[in-house]
Amino acid sequence: MLPAAAAITAWLLLGRVWRMALAWALLFGIGALLVALSKMLFLGWGIGIRAIDFTGISGHAMLAAAVFPTVAHLVLQKRSPHVRLCGAALALALSLGVAVSRVALIAHSVSEAVAGCALGFAVSAAFIHLTRKLEAPRLSALPMALSLFVLIMLLHGERLPTQRWITDAALQLSGREHPFRRARWKASGLPGVTPAITRQPARLPHT
Repeated sequence: MLPAAAAITAWLLLGRVWRMALAWALLFGIGALLVALSKMLFLGWGIGIRAIDFTGISGHAMLAAAVFPTVAHLVLQKRSPHVRLCGAALALALSLGVAVSRVALIAHSVSEAVAGCALGFAVSAAFIHLTRKLEAPRLSALPMALSLFVLIMLLHGERLPTQRWITDAALQLSGREHPFRRARWKASGLPGVTPAITRQPARLPHT
C-alpha cells in the first residue's frame, strides 16, 4: 500500500495538478504519522488502552482505507454516478477486507483495525472533499488502473521493515532496551509496567 500511495502522488504530479498532489501528500503523511506515533507510544512507553486491547493504530487498515477510495475516486471521477457508486462500494469492501484480515491473522485487535479504518477513511474523505472543485488530472483511467495493478502484482509479498524502524525509533527515544509486548502489558495491572521489569523492594542486609 505504501508504493500505491506513492503512485497516487506520481499520477497527480504527471497530471500537473499540483495542489491536488500536495493535498494528498499532506493528508496521507498526517495519517501515516499518527499510525507511527501510536505504535511508538506503546512500544517505548507502554501507553495503550487495556480495556479495548489497543496498542496502536493498524497501519494496514489505515493504508487500505486511505488508498482504495482515493484510487476509485481518481479513476472513476469522469464516469457516471452509477459507476462511481459501484467503485466506491468496491473500495469500501476492499478496505474492510484488509482490516478484517488483520484481526483474523491476530496481527491486530478489533479496536486497532477499527481505528485504522476510521483514520484511513478520514484521509481519503478529506482528500476527496478538499479537491472536489479542483481540475481533474489529465490522465486516462485505464493507464492509472493498469499501473496500480502491475505495481501490486510486482510487489506482492514484499515487505518494508517499517515495524522495525518504528520499534528502533521508540527504543531510542524512550531509552529502553526492549519494547513493550502486548501479552505482558495486558497481564500487568499497572500502566506502563510489565511483570518482567517490575522492581523488587531492596533487601536490608542481615545484622
